[in-house]
Amino acid sequence: MLDATQLGLALAIVFGALISEDAAVLGAASLAASSMLNLELALLSAVLGILIGDYALYLIARSATRGALNWNWARKAIDSNFTTRCRRWTQQHGRSALFLSRAIPGMRLPVTLACGTLGMRQRDFVLFSIAGASVWVLGTFVIVHSSQQALRTAWPLMIAGAACSLFAARVIRSALPSLQRLVTKYRHWEFWPAWLFYFPVVAMYVYLALRYLGLSLPAAANPGQLNGGVVGESKAQILDELHVVAPDHVARSFLIPADEHRQQRLFALLQSGSLSLPFVLKPNVGQRGAGFRIIRNLAHANAYLVSVPSDVVAQDYAPGPHEAGIFYYRLPDETRGHILAITEKVFPTVCGDGQRTLRELVNLDDRASLIATTYLERLEARADQIIPFGETVRLVEAGNHCQGCIFQDGWHLYSDELLAMIDRISQALPEFYIGRYDVRYATDYDLRAGRFTIIELNGAASEATSIYDARNSLSSAYRMLYRQWDLVFQIGRRNRDRGFRGPTLLDLFHSWRDYCRISAAYPISD
Repeated sequence: MLDATQLGLALAIVFGALISEDAAVLGAASLAASSMLNLELALLSAVLGILIGDYALYLIARSATRGALNWNWARKAIDSNFTTRCRRWTQQHGRSALFLSRAIPGMRLPVTLACGTLGMRQRDFVLFSIAGASVWVLGTFVIVHSSQQALRTAWPLMIAGAACSLFAARVIRSALPSLQRLVTKYRHWEFWPAWLFYFPVVAMYVYLALRYLGLSLPAAANPGQLNGGVVGESKAQILDELHVVAPDHVARSFLIPADEHRQQRLFALLQSGSLSLPFVLKPNVGQRGAGFRIIRNLAHANAYLVSVPSDVVAQDYAPGPHEAGIFYYRLPDETRGHILAITEKVFPTVCGDGQRTLRELVNLDDRASLIATTYLERLEARADQIIPFGETVRLVEAGNHCQGCIFQDGWHLYSDELLAMIDRISQALPEFYIGRYDVRYATDYDLRAGRFTIIELNGAASEATSIYDARNSLSSAYRMLYRQWDLVFQIGRRNRDRGFRGPTLLDLFHSWRDYCRISAAYPISD
């Protein structure tokens, strides 16, 4: 078992290689020859130190080149034909040059920087760096272990090391694309797991609860909704209220209770003409698009009702084709409300080429590949089918970011007419002050003119989802979330001062637990 001294020496070699590779390799070989350091550990630490240093230089050169080429003067100064020839030479001979540069004094640094500057693929750079470093290190160890006994030990080790290098190269070659996608995914904060992204939001919540003196104040922000719209609110109740105050601006919806007559109720709605195919089925209590399905035939409807044992909402399908999220708020003592943010929702697609399967098309798309699991789980039945040339496959129907919809800042859709219509509807609702309208509309002109169809209204726990625009910085997203939650707490505090107490934290916990229990049966969303 390795002791602390051995590990310390190994780390010293790794970091020493970042300063002087040759000195670190010679030191590692000497330590191994004198039995002060385990031979295998000495070899591994020397190769790892070289690889880390070379890869860092490669990335610096690669990033610097990409940044410089964005400058107008650089694009004018650099001959594009010369750059193309250099890149072509790198593609043809760069790997050999990288491997052989280990044996030519003074060539390692310029070759490494050239590989980054001229765009050698990362996979090829890592593979040939490992191969070159392994041969160089093993050769140095053989020379240092110059005694006959050492040579008899080192040559088999060199052969075994070369075999291990080839094996490692194969493993890295197969694993690198997945690793690259993983690194790319988490470099974009919009794809971070919820526990990581919302950790600072929890801190915001605690701070605001102390500032406004109430942990459950958000549940009092909309006294007209159960729990203020934080959790457990009924979609059917909210949609019914919207239909009363703005029948021309809301998709018709009907509650289908969880009883033995639910199939007959749905069939009666279809027979009477109150509902027609296609239509939407979604849970009466749901969040983030969970369980959303577009129903195109009765068989699908029956299967949905069988799989979801809780109350569901049947709703007219609003074709749009565009969808937006409009975050609205109004302080209780204000006579006019405000729009905080508008989110333009883009439904991603892939186009068939008659040669590749849907799975291959998704994995080839720069963005879709980052959440391929989400899309392919939804489209499992077609995942391995070849998509005909020119056919467009829509990857998601639900306008929710966690379901794979693309969110962009839609403030260009704002108009005074849109605000006036949203404000009129909001003030007509009983005790509603803050939340997000999800609407569908035909054209941008229609939305600005106040012509849209509301498909959902979310309460105090909804988000100004324009933060998920990939062009936004993480800091700007957190600034918007802080502003949003500050408004929620401020409105909750004013409503409490008006006499609305709202539920306790224990009540909210019970509602959340009940939602988790029933949502476990929800099907995958469209």
